[in-house]
Amino acid sequence: MALTPSSAVTGLLRAWSGGDQGSLARIVEIVYPELRDIARRCLSHERPDHTIQATALVHEAYLRFVDIKQIQWQDRAHFFAVGARLMRRVLVDYARARGCAKREGLVRRAALDEALLLSAQNDPMVIRLDEALEQLAQFDSRKAQVVEMRYFGGLTADEIAAVLRISVQSVHRDWSLAKSWLVREMNREERAHGS
Repeated sequence: MALTPSSAVTGLLRAWSGGDQGSLARIVEIVYPELRDIARRCLSHERPDHTIQATALVHEAYLRFVDIKQIQWQDRAHFFAVGARLMRRVLVDYARARGCAKREGLVRRAALDEALLLSAQNDPMVIRLDEALEQLAQFDSRKAQVVEMRYFGGLTADEIAAVLRISVQSVHRDWSLAKSWLVREMNREERAHGS
């Protein structure tokens, strides 16, 4: 019986957790198209003239995967959730490196509309979202994980529920509450900076 891609990835993840360093390259080979889709979704929220491309984002995330030690991989969805987190870190690091000292002059008000709420049309917005997610994670890490997996990773509610081992209804509730909290926090920060 041939392994499905999902079970093949799960088996390779377990091998990687067990110390087989070559498993990561085989995993990425299998899921590369999906990683590129995640990267494209991440970049679709970026400003139009962003200089990093989806392929470069996947490659940078791969380099960060190589550095991961001591993680007990659950399954394919867990791998993509971690991939989404790594891509978020790459984009935030990239934005910070671009010199966000001018951030107050570039900040735009976050609206209640979901599309605008999580839209990062410039580097400062990526950093503001990241900072808000870090604040959210301090008192409700699950809601921050839901946002990260859904927004950055493009995981479905079912996939997020499987990774976090919660109900799909809890994912929807967390997503809704987290969006409202993020809007409030991002708008509060904007008002505090006098923008």
